[in-house]
Amino acid sequence: MIKVEKVNKPKKDKKPTVCLANGLEVSKFEKFKGNSKYLKEPLASELNNDSDHFTNDAVQLLKFHGSYQQNNREKRNPGNKDWQMMLRLRSPGGEIPGKLFLALDELSNQLGNSTLRATTRQAFQMHGIRKENLKTVINTIIKSMGSTLAACGDINRNVMAPAAPYKKPDYINARNLAVKVADFLTPFAAQGTFLELWADGDLEYKIKPEADIEIERKSQFKKNVFSGNKEEPLYGSTYLPRKFKCAVTVPGDNSVDLLTNDIGIVAFTSDKGKLEGCNFYIGGGMGRTHNTEETFARIADPLGYVDEKSIFELIQSIVAIQRDYGDRRSRKHARMKYLLQDKGIKWFKEVLTTKYYKKQIKPLRKEPKKKLIDYLGWHKQNEGTWFVGIPLLSGRLAGEKKIQLRRLVDKYDLNLRLTPNQDILLCDIAEKFKAEITNILTNIGYKDLKNINEIERHALACPALPLCGLAITEAERILPDILKRIELLLNKLEINKTILFRMTGCPNGCSRPYMAELALVGSGLNQYQLWLGGSKNLERLAKPYLQKMSLDDLEKTIKPLLISWKETSIDKDFGDFINEKDSSFLINLLKN
Repeated sequence: MIKVEKVNKPKKDKKPTVCLANGLEVSKFEKFKGNSKYLKEPLASELNNDSDHFTNDAVQLLKFHGSYQQNNREKRNPGNKDWQMMLRLRSPGGEIPGKLFLALDELSNQLGNSTLRATTRQAFQMHGIRKENLKTVINTIIKSMGSTLAACGDINRNVMAPAAPYKKPDYINARNLAVKVADFLTPFAAQGTFLELWADGDLEYKIKPEADIEIERKSQFKKNVFSGNKEEPLYGSTYLPRKFKCAVTVPGDNSVDLLTNDIGIVAFTSDKGKLEGCNFYIGGGMGRTHNTEETFARIADPLGYVDEKSIFELIQSIVAIQRDYGDRRSRKHARMKYLLQDKGIKWFKEVLTTKYYKKQIKPLRKEPKKKLIDYLGWHKQNEGTWFVGIPLLSGRLAGEKKIQLRRLVDKYDLNLRLTPNQDILLCDIAEKFKAEITNILTNIGYKDLKNINEIERHALACPALPLCGLAITEAERILPDILKRIELLLNKLEINKTILFRMTGCPNGCSRPYMAELALVGSGLNQYQLWLGGSKNLERLAKPYLQKMSLDDLEKTIKPLLISWKETSIDKDFGDFINEKDSSFLINLLKN
């Protein structure tokens, strides 16, 4: 948990330098980061001016503090944009204390657009915040045991973990490790900038990790991983080339979409309940750009297993390699997945074990088959307590559901967990209140949590229009209608199985569409790419089969695929059917 202590302001630092391990020239943006005084200027200078929006330079730094500047395309007038801020929290493992949720609810009503949104990385987003209110919102979040630092930007983002608050040792170890990884990779100097800008202007608060992580963080000054910058020993003055994502899970639980992360960690627990060590997977990532072949989605490579005592040493070594060798000339090619793709896992291991980690990595430890788990419905949390998972389509919390959830959290002193599937777990429910809470949930549409609509259960969509600046077309707002259309088609064809479906308004992949059995990726006005062939347990990439499909033609396009699936392979999942068929056969079906 967050602890608060008084700290002194840092001394003024010298102008940082920019360098690459391979000696190549860096982009102007890299130099800009290096000269920003650790993500401070020009953001600090613009924070309290009279403008209704930030300049582009300030916006780039604002991301590191957890916020994106947006404009509502449907409300703007010619020459007058409707500027507003999206704010994203840092909440490792999706943990949202009740006090923090109550603060977020109130802030969203008073200074936002009255909604909250659970993201696919287990954090809440607020939308509709005006520039003049941003400092008030972040300040309140800090005082309510929350943070937005590193929720965005070229830095380690929110660390994922299984959301279920089971009191089982393996789940406890995974959740605790996720928090420790988040604290371990929290920037040193940027944390000071964050608190200086948002915590009443005077560094009165400091996020203090547990004692063992404080010790581990000192190892970032060791020669083999030290950036050469004392203020930011691991990241350096220019931080990372692009965003960096980590996830931790237990063997067999793939609720976190493990292979889509830069670092995926599987934590093993002994029979005595102790953390023994971890399997590591590296180089996953979803983002890509249409018509740019050098950008692509990629699943992580297996790296190997290390014992518990070496976990953080390996993590910092992996980050240091990406810091030094990641592409700082082209942001489209800057994620660690491209480094792995270009250099190969053999090269990565060689550099890792001879220059950074300097130890051998053991072969992967055997794991059970991975499964997408969502924790919806009622579950025993501990002796005498329960938790209940409630589905939120696209993660949007609004209206009467939002009002009643606030009342539940307030009245029964509940805490929340957000899942990677954009759902909410209400936790720490005393046995004596279970019936009362069941009745309240029934009144807001959660009557039968044992029989949740299957295609809705795991469907994901990004926010897209009208706020996201990258959105080409719709996603979240039309998802309910798209799911009904697919479900109706399945029923007409008498197919009693469901499909893992995801949708985005652009190719950036925020809802991880490239892992779905069937996905629509926005490519033009009412036009979508059609991706097929991912797996239900999220271990296989889908492939693009159509570059532009009119949304009006959805049923006509996929119907021949579904008929062939029913006639030849209905015993298999849809994604497995697609994966086993020849591409030319599938393309011919799509043309019919």
